[in-house]
Amino acid sequence: MTPNYIALDVFDLALAALLILLNGALSVWLRLGLARQFLIAAARMCVQLGLMGLVLKTLFALVSPWLTGLAVVIMIGFAGYEVMSRQETRFRGLWAYGIGTTSVLFAGTLVTVFALATQIQADPWYHPQYAIPLLGMILGNTMTGIAIGLNTLTDLVRRERAAIETLLALGETRTVAFRPFVRTAARNGLIPIVNAMSAAGIVSLPGMMTGQILAGVEPMEAIKYQILIMFLIGGGTGLGVIAAVHAGALRLSDARHRLRLDHLAGD
Repeated sequence: MTPNYIALDVFDLALAALLILLNGALSVWLRLGLARQFLIAAARMCVQLGLMGLVLKTLFALVSPWLTGLAVVIMIGFAGYEVMSRQETRFRGLWAYGIGTTSVLFAGTLVTVFALATQIQADPWYHPQYAIPLLGMILGNTMTGIAIGLNTLTDLVRRERAAIETLLALGETRTVAFRPFVRTAARNGLIPIVNAMSAAGIVSLPGMMTGQILAGVEPMEAIKYQILIMFLIGGGTGLGVIAAVHAGALRLSDARHRLRLDHLAGD
């Protein structure tokens, strides 16, 4: 089947943007205080996606491993920043940025390279047409899971400080003292992707599959790609969240099995 997609022009996008303006007007009417954020987020999205379109066009034409690698580094760097910015209580110093970024780097690159080398089998394997979109989808979901997991961990540890210190004082190791909080943080970080997989196909039609169908791809082919992507996203999110919450727990304690809330900003 030959792809037969409907081209969009500026007028089409402007019509859709009226919905955002409607949300802004409702925010003003209901005094939600979100009108400004709606407009800024929409403008930021348009600028970022427009720039990304220009970048991808150049990358697709050149197919350079160095330029693709540079784009990957920038994407991971921004993902790490977003993880840090979503924390109500941050770690002190470079740890605030480092834990999230390292976890995103580990999970995102591992899963993306795995997919490119096995299922996708791009030639060359680093071809930006495949590597960048795959990494972007994995990073977006992994970043959200890590942010939720770390935020849950720091909140629980601060709230249950007395319980943790009691266990440590009784001779338990930091692994045992932190175990229930690590589990809860990891569970919370993984809930969004579990919900997304559970609802896919019945409650929601995921974006990638919808885009392919609108572009004229056979529905079953689009569905197979969407299943693959959901598996990759689920695997990446799991690896990233588990790595991040364990790293966070280690940072909130030390080798002498003491609670170190002084490693959090504001403590």
